[in-house]
Amino acid sequence: MLLGFDIGGTKCAVVLGTLDATGQLMVTTATTVATDRPAYEMIRYLFAVAEELLAKNQLSIDVVEGIGISCGGPLSSKKGLILSPPNLPGWDNIPIVQMTEERFNKKAFLQNDANACAVAEWKYGAGRGYNNLIFLTFGTGMGAGLILDGKLYSGISDLAGEVGHLRLSDTGPVGFGKSGSFEGYCSGGGIAQLGQMKAREKIQMCEPVSFCSGMADLANITAKSVAEAAMEGDPVAIDVYTICARQLGKGLALLIDILNPELIILGSIYGRSKSLLEPVMMEVIQKEAIRDSVDACKIVPAGLSENIGNMAALSLALMSKEK
Repeated sequence: MLLGFDIGGTKCAVVLGTLDATGQLMVTTATTVATDRPAYEMIRYLFAVAEELLAKNQLSIDVVEGIGISCGGPLSSKKGLILSPPNLPGWDNIPIVQMTEERFNKKAFLQNDANACAVAEWKYGAGRGYNNLIFLTFGTGMGAGLILDGKLYSGISDLAGEVGHLRLSDTGPVGFGKSGSFEGYCSGGGIAQLGQMKAREKIQMCEPVSFCSGMADLANITAKSVAEAAMEGDPVAIDVYTICARQLGKGLALLIDILNPELIILGSIYGRSKSLLEPVMMEVIQKEAIRDSVDACKIVPAGLSENIGNMAALSLALMSKEK
């Protein structure tokens, strides 16, 4: 039995899973909770949820062979520390591996969520059979996990793949503490910011916006509400996703030129909004990236879909057995 914790900026999951007879990693049960408490209190709560989940399934901690912890970066997998992720305010230098191993008396392995998802997709999802791929989270934030020559590449300081910090323009929505960044344009929070900016412009000109009733409603705009409006033909919402798609194409073109991957896997938002993003994204990539590199690279949604976070945490639990 494997135990996984998937820690995100808006929600966390506690997952139990196992390998079946064919070697396929399987989620057996999972519980999702809101990330709504200070760091140490939240971690202790997740531990209690894990213990309840084991008890509910009539399992003891003794049957758990490894524990995986997937969390937004930056972090140090070597030191087992969470290091001030932008989507987890107040989570500064949290010794989560030490806390986990002391609580459960089991080996634990920490990796950033992009790396964990890259491993899960590589071994069990859309990346099976490939040795050079990039996984991009494209969810609450924008990070990348890199599988290069058949190995996870995390860099000297566990900071390889922090593509959300790349600046794509001098101004623009803020992500990863930087205006105009890849994460600013291509993340749930970034799309919401773009939606708020465009809605404010229209409302000030006394023009209607289907996904926003007025100035007081601006704070309620989300990537999901803008996507739903775009799917229904709202021109303002379509403009928001066109801007996002253009910047997504620019960011991917840079990665294609630098790393020459066989495959790019896009998570979360891309899988739900592919029809809004793909045409413009591909137009920009075709224009900006080296032709032979583009021709050698496929771009696909995550194969594990909405189950990817659970599978990522379990993939790390499996890796903890090898540490």
